[in-house]
Amino acid sequence: MSYARFRKALSFSAYHFWADFRLRLTWKWWLQQFLGLTAVIALGALSYLLISHFIFQSVKVSGTSMYPTLNAGNYWLDRFVYLDREPQRTDVVAAVDPQDGTLVVKRIIGLPGESIYLHDGYVFVNGRRLKEFYLPAGTRTYAFEKNENELIVCGNDQYFLMGDNRNYSLDSRVFGPVSRKDILGEVVP
Repeated sequence: MSYARFRKALSFSAYHFWADFRLRLTWKWWLQQFLGLTAVIALGALSYLLISHFIFQSVKVSGTSMYPTLNAGNYWLDRFVYLDREPQRTDVVAAVDPQDGTLVVKRIIGLPGESIYLHDGYVFVNGRRLKEFYLPAGTRTYAFEKNENELIVCGNDQYFLMGDNRNYSLDSRVFGPVSRKDILGEVVP
């Protein structure tokens, strides 16, 4: 094949390729591309919102109120776990602080209808001393106002929360029991 014939064949192919491509560049084609891209973005945003609102969310722990169980940093909040079961004692949860609406990460100590008694540095639930395996040995728990004894009773649908670093935690000893609707989910370390 000579160069002239090759150039003519190439020109013919390029011309038809470009002409075919130009025929596809219509308003209908642009509209289809735009709608497809819009659908992908909308579905992506919707799935992100659904997953972060109902299943998993990132929670930032700042401060030392949960030390030594949780250090300051980012953790996952499992919002799905309480759809099929109720919160249980010793669960580490994220809840809305009833005083100022901020997010707090604490451990569930008392369940609905239970009485929590703080006496001589120990926690009693319904008259029985609570065994707190998650605390360092020798950790004492006192009422926040430094009273030696304090009795708190959880109402129906209320939970008593405390941080593991008892001397440096603002928890239910300060803001009282937390409503079930204010418990967002379980924190996964």
